[in-house]
Amino acid sequence: MGACAAVVEQQGIEGANHVAECTVIDYGTNPPSSGDHYPIWAAYKTYMSPIPEGFWVHDLEHGAVVLTYNCAAGQGDAGDCAGEVAAAQAMIDALPPDPACVQLAENVSRRTVMTPDPKLDVRFAASAWGWTLRANCFDANVFREFALAHYDMGPESLCNDGEDPIAAGLPSGCGAD
Repeated sequence: MGACAAVVEQQGIEGANHVAECTVIDYGTNPPSSGDHYPIWAAYKTYMSPIPEGFWVHDLEHGAVVLTYNCAAGQGDAGDCAGEVAAAQAMIDALPPDPACVQLAENVSRRTVMTPDPKLDVRFAASAWGWTLRANCFDANVFREFALAHYDMGPESLCNDGEDPIAAGLPSGCGAD
């Protein structure tokens, strides 16, 4: 789909149990679209450092859309995708506010997370409960359509903000295999 060879796929639900924080979890899709996860979910925001999947899979259960990226994927070197990351942030910022979240007045206007993901084998991806989008680059139109089509589709529609795992003192190696 499009110049970035984007592929959208519906995925089987892998479960939704809470496991101990920082447990290594083996997901059947890359990026994950469901499955066991940590009891704490990540705050709805953009992270500059990778957040272990177990936190943001919990966000998916709450109806969030999570954008992940790996600038080095397919580049053969460290890669640089600062322009694409900025375009992804602009796309997120332009998404319509979620009336249910705004009504709670908890400083959450929409349930989105963006995080680097060194496990990702494509440059950009998006996840929603039971759905993935994988692409060789960032195409704002394709990612926006995915976000609009799959937003708030998790089994628990919850706007309450999560916790920033990095600010909370994320242990080294948390969730790493």
